[in-house]
Amino acid sequence: MEIREAEDGDLPAILAIHNHVIATSTANFSYHAVDLEDRRAFLHDRRARGFPFLVAVEADALLGYASFGPFRPHDGFARTVEHSIYVAPAHHRRGVAALLMPALIARARDLGKHVMVGGLDAANAASIALHERLGFVRVGVMPQVGFKFDRYLDLLFMQKILAD
Repeated sequence: MEIREAEDGDLPAILAIHNHVIATSTANFSYHAVDLEDRRAFLHDRRARGFPFLVAVEADALLGYASFGPFRPHDGFARTVEHSIYVAPAHHRRGVAALLMPALIARARDLGKHVMVGGLDAANAASIALHERLGFVRVGVMPQVGFKFDRYLDLLFMQKILAD
């Protein structure tokens, strides 16, 4: 498995993963599928702002992707980033996220970021366990702020202080 920066040629696979997550899970609280131009704009925005957009690939298959961007728009939050990570359904539980996340954390450190934040569905035990293994701690729960699949969802914030 190789971790590298995403390329435009990766966008169809990224789109398929993203839309599958939207349609089937609460890892993303969005309701509506997006198109290829949406993902292209997202990738190009990340690049333009100096943020990484990493993919995990094996042979010719894109297994998952991860990125981070601003946590909040105000200057005082410039050293804090919020990440997202998604894995193709056929590659769950193969360690894809466990390889992507350390690479993403390293990029944040290289960019002088101080804190990485993740907003997770508070019922997503697998994601919580992954984050805890990587040194993230639970810092707060916002009850019932999300709504998807006809139910309210709690949003768990986890963070990792990146300074050694």
